Amino acid sequence: MRYEQLADLPCSITRPLVVLGDRWTLLVLKEAFSGVRRFNAFQSNLGIPRSRLQDRLGRLVDHEILVRRQADDGDHAEYRLTRKGHDLYPVLMAIKDWGDAHMAPDGPPVRYRHRECTGEARVALACDCCGELMTAHDVHPEPGPGLQPYVEAGARN
Repeated sequence: MRYEQLADLPCSITRPLVVLGDRWTLLVLKEAFSGVRRFNAFQSNLGIPRSRLQDRLGRLVDHEILVRRQADDGDHAEYRLTRKGHDLYPVLMAIKDWGDAHMAPDGPPVRYRHRECTGEARVALACDCCGELMTAHDVHPEPGPGLQPYVEAGARN
């Protein structure tokens, strides 16, 4: 199966990976969450080749994660996170939590503090019904409504 064909699979983990699943895209998003908006700033902060950055920014714009618009000063275009883009913040924080736990032997290189109380931002998996914290051992995947069209298409073939 070709990488692009993965977007057609009925899986809410696989589909986003087609858009987000390379290091440069996630690093571009990390920079965007840090307030970077201009192409040249992304390029100089990351050291990414210009053509690769154009591709990644274009993909994020195509998927409505970023929007490209004229800067307030009118001199340059800038890239801003959309609501859909902002919804990715917990994903980056989950990666950060894992990195702090498993790849930071001297402790976290950056602390992400809550502005109100100085506590640290952490991602937790919790049940949407009872609020209990969960791990992979507590979760049981089962078919959802988005799978039905694929089941019906398979029955017809």
